[in-house]
Amino acid sequence: MKQLIDILHCEHLTLVVRSSDSTIHRFKQRGVKDLLTLLQERPQVLNSALVADKAVGKAAASCMIKGGVKHVHADVMSEPALALLQTHGVEADYVHLVHHIINRTGDDWCPLERLSYNESNPDMIISRIKAFFSSNS
Repeated sequence: MKQLIDILHCEHLTLVVRSSDSTIHRFKQRGVKDLLTLLQERPQVLNSALVADKAVGKAAASCMIKGGVKHVHADVMSEPALALLQTHGVEADYVHLVHHIINRTGDDWCPLERLSYNESNPDMIISRIKAFFSSNS
């Protein structure tokens, strides 16, 4: 995990994934878009993968669970995301554990954290993520 965390920070990325074949994938988009795209278009990348991420809320955690991620490290992780990951047997560690993920302007909840906060089913959370992106595109 240390190598992935170092890549995340040194290359100023938002997400680094080491797939089960040891290929390292680098991503720069903010939020869960890269995870959702991987889940929909290249799910084999997430299966049994190790992940280093800047911020993990329940939306990102749901994508990781559905993708079959083995271990995730986050600089910032929400308590509900940690609980969901643990419930589904995904190893998780973090630098900062927070009540919820905040939005990009830092003045409110992340909208995806808000819409997933009271839901515990990753499939339902992913459906809500897709609906959110469809309505905001």
